[in-house]
Amino acid sequence: MDNTTDFLLTDSGHTTRPPLIKNEKFVLPPPVAEHGFSALITIFKSELGTSNSFLFDTGVSENGVIHNADIFGINFGRVDGIILSHGHFDHFAGLVNILRRMASSSRQTITHNVNIFTHPDAFLRRWEIFPDGKRVKSPILDEQQLQQLGAKIHKSTGISRLPSEESPLLAITGEIPRETSFEKGFPYQYAEDPNNEKNLMPDPLIKDDQATVVNVLDKGLVILTGCGHAGVINTINYAKKITGISRIYAIVGGFHLPADGGINEAAIEPTLKELQKIDPDYLVPCHCTGWKATYRIIETMPEKFMQSSVGTRFQF
Repeated sequence: MDNTTDFLLTDSGHTTRPPLIKNEKFVLPPPVAEHGFSALITIFKSELGTSNSFLFDTGVSENGVIHNADIFGINFGRVDGIILSHGHFDHFAGLVNILRRMASSSRQTITHNVNIFTHPDAFLRRWEIFPDGKRVKSPILDEQQLQQLGAKIHKSTGISRLPSEESPLLAITGEIPRETSFEKGFPYQYAEDPNNEKNLMPDPLIKDDQATVVNVLDKGLVILTGCGHAGVINTINYAKKITGISRIYAIVGGFHLPADGGINEAAIEPTLKELQKIDPDYLVPCHCTGWKATYRIIETMPEKFMQSSVGTRFQF
């Protein structure tokens, strides 16, 4: 799931686009795009001929990701776990129905726990209060409901390694240190005081924002972000620190640089300067990156840019 879909994109060396035609008919209904994110990560162990798959985020609607998965022939019963990038509803709203689908699939039952990996702050009760005084309560993750649906929830602020600490293929960063001067989080966000729900506490850093990292042999790191509230540069720098690997192969996901006239837009140019220094092989801006930032990536680093679209398979 991503914010855009485009039937007319063609395959390239690292991308496979979903088919427009099958058996002399257009593929209908088409996949849907929505302001949310979800990606299926599959890691192949070439020496063993096996693989592990993890679902990263679950979209902004109850059934959007399921609708697309059915079109693309994705079997949720073959997913080894679900990773939530953070506790914003455009990344978790499809989770309940996905758990129900997994429970009815061949490999999962309601008594067979589905592993969900997230930061504890993803369960905060949050509000957004804007400069004009408007305020809105955000949808929340219902931990009890998820457990009733078979979820085994793993909360961690630190680094997690999947499928196991003993045989790691993928790292979840956990909480990402905020070190740059221009990546400031989301100043309009507040969280309810657990001792007094009427008392709202500033929660601008969105500490639950986390990314996944995979080291591709002889290529470097592939980093997948949800929104990138921690800042894409902070995220890259932390991925390098926890892996000890400095080469960046690809960065995929939301860079959270919308042209909003505020701090996010002001971060576009310093982010681009740092990305040019880091010199990744590929950049795949998705979801909340914003059109202005995406255009600037195309303008300054055209050879690195790959266009995202719902249903695209990126293979590194």
